[in-house]
Amino acid sequence: MRYRRLGSSDLEISEISLGSWLTYGGGVGREQAEACVAKAFEVGINFIDTANVYSRGAAESLLGEVLSGRPRDSYVLGTKLYFP
Repeated sequence: MRYRRLGSSDLEISEISLGSWLTYGGGVGREQAEACVAKAFEVGINFIDTANVYSRGAAESLLGEVLSGRPRDSYVLGTKLYFP
């Protein structure tokens, strides 16, 4: 996996990210979502994208549970907000 520095920060993120739109908490079951996250880490992905509106917050909740067993410095979360 190749990595890039995020702006002027000290964060190094993978060039490929794991997204969670249309998946976690909705279209993909928990077991499959856990397998996706595990595979992402296995291949070196450390940048995970989510948002509060993905499956009405379920994607963030599921990722929180799945990532809780991993060291916090082993991944970077990218998120965004939506409100009407």
